[in-house]
Amino acid sequence: MPEQTKTPAPAGVFTLVITGAPYSSQAPQTALHFARAALAADKRIDRVFLYGDGVHLASSLSTPPSDEPNLSEDWAAFLTENTIPGIACIASALRRGLIDKSEMQRYELPTSNLRAPFEIAGLGEWVDSTASRSRILYFHKGD
Repeated sequence: MPEQTKTPAPAGVFTLVITGAPYSSQAPQTALHFARAALAADKRIDRVFLYGDGVHLASSLSTPPSDEPNLSEDWAAFLTENTIPGIACIASALRRGLIDKSEMQRYELPTSNLRAPFEIAGLGEWVDSTASRSRILYFHKGD
């Protein structure tokens, strides 16, 4: 039987995985700079996946001082303007108190705090990215 080779991912399609929290890591800001540059160079961002402390980026309750950028707001605007899905890992989100309306009802919580257009989903979304022929770039917290 002939050996099968996996077709390499196209150079211009990326999935971004952000694991560093805003304001305690450069990961979200560096990823946003990369994403803007990629689109300016006619590349495509397939999706942005938030994992671990990176899910804090999807909180509607973050309120940085007025002289600092609001990375959560900046990311939400970028994703909306460019019609890019922003996915927060459900396990990471729930563990860190990031709740959408569905989980709010499920756990009978008083409120939700997920910023649109982010959505909460399982690791299946990340697995889809690995199978989708996009290049996966990780933006870690950088210990």
